[in-house]
Amino acid sequence: MTATGHAIVGTVIAAKLGNPALAIPIAVLSHIPCDLFPHWDSGTNGKNKSSTRLFFEAVIDVLLGFVLSYFLIVLFFPSTSLIYAFIMIIAAQGFDYVTAPYYMFHQHYFPFSMFYKWQKAWNIRLDKPWGIINQAAILIALVIVVKIF
Repeated sequence: MTATGHAIVGTVIAAKLGNPALAIPIAVLSHIPCDLFPHWDSGTNGKNKSSTRLFFEAVIDVLLGFVLSYFLIVLFFPSTSLIYAFIMIIAAQGFDYVTAPYYMFHQHYFPFSMFYKWQKAWNIRLDKPWGIINQAAILIALVIVVKIF
């Protein structure tokens, strides 16, 4: 899932779970089922992209995630603390941050190689357009369900 997708999941967790002792582990572990869902992300077809392009796409993705999460909080979850949501977003994106040195900066040694191989085991990619459409649909459904209940 894109960093934007993980940010939205982290935002929803922050909006629904006020206990950080419960919310942080859930946010971290949410990464696994999110990546099991077939999706597109900046690493899709990464072998055909330059390191500069991968880095640029990843930075845009992370920034977009924070912007969209901010608007979600303001529009749908106004009682949610922005700082708390930021912590949940970082937790939800955490597995991507620990694999970034391996994938983007070619640090192919321990511990980065371990993190990369571990995360690659559950990361199911699907190229555009369906990888984006599937991801957007599940995230919109998640926000609607959480807002209703």
